Amino acid sequence: ELDAAMAEATKLRQEEKATNEQTIADSKDAQTAVAQALTVLKEFYEKAGDATALIQQQPEAPEIFDSPYKGMQSENGGVVGMLEVIESDFARLEADTKSAEAVAQKEYDTFMTDSKVDKSAKTKDIEHKTAKKQEESQALTVKNEDLEGTQKELDAALAYFDKLKPSCVDAGVSYDDRVGRRKEEIESLQEALRILNGEDI
Repeated sequence: ELDAAMAEATKLRQEEKATNEQTIADSKDAQTAVAQALTVLKEFYEKAGDATALIQQQPEAPEIFDSPYKGMQSENGGVVGMLEVIESDFARLEADTKSAEAVAQKEYDTFMTDSKVDKSAKTKDIEHKTAKKQEESQALTVKNEDLEGTQKELDAALAYFDKLKPSCVDAGVSYDDRVGRRKEEIESLQEALRILNGEDI
């Protein structure tokens, strides 16, 4: 997911950078073209001011040629001014684009640095968790083996208990019967003791 985000950011950054570089190049070309046009116009208007009137050989010159043609001198401020505004607009566009490019590149660099740090941390976390999982898996295997051994011991003990149980516990004999038998056994033992001691019965 992080790799995909980084790849997408890189792709977008490259596209944005290409667009910005093209805009900057176009702005420079436009500024050069406008500057050349301004130079040509200014030279033209300077020369036009020095031009002499068209001299007519006719005795009466038409009204149109009364004064020398100097171009649109009164209008030149408008045309030249407009071209100067256009030139400054292109210069501003170039500066703004360079500034935006620098900001975008800085943001991209910050994002990539943060992403690499994050990726590195996540990789280490994965390695740590993988190692921990492996350790716990080994511990589980050991515990299962211990459990299996203990279960075998328990099964053997239970089998032995089942084997001993009938001899220890008389099934079907009540408490009173056992008390009676014990009493008889005690009396028999006491009688045997008296016989051994040589006492009269």
